Amino acid sequence: TRDPLVSLAGEVGLKDAIKAQYDGELVNSSEGRRARHTALRRPVGDKLKVNGVDVMPDVHRVLNQMSELVGRIHDGLWRGYTEKPITDVVNIGIGGSFLAPELVSEALVASAHKGVRCHYLANIDGSESHEL
Repeated sequence: TRDPLVSLAGEVGLKDAIKAQYDGELVNSSEGRRARHTALRRPVGDKLKVNGVDVMPDVHRVLNQMSELVGRIHDGLWRGYTEKPITDVVNIGIGGSFLAPELVSEALVASAHKGVRCHYLANIDGSESHEL
């Protein structure tokens, strides 16, 4: 069963398609966009040029800022408007499904910080947010 699958991957050019995605080439033909989210997984020192500019230094700068913010929330140093430690984080979507971020949280529950609860809303519709 593996051989036909490997053969099919070769026939459809899967290896080249994966390389194109990681190289930041136009791979989303239906929307005419590049899939640049792979930059989030690249190690420090890798390069990814967008319009001739290496975006990786900025990507890693923002990832570091996010990590620092999460650490401050977990340590109770980042406070809400009441000056109390943050205990709940609400992910508000833009009208699509909230299932992807919720599933990621469920998958990572074993390593989650126990003092912070996560909530998910598909949009800002009051019928959903009243439950929070």
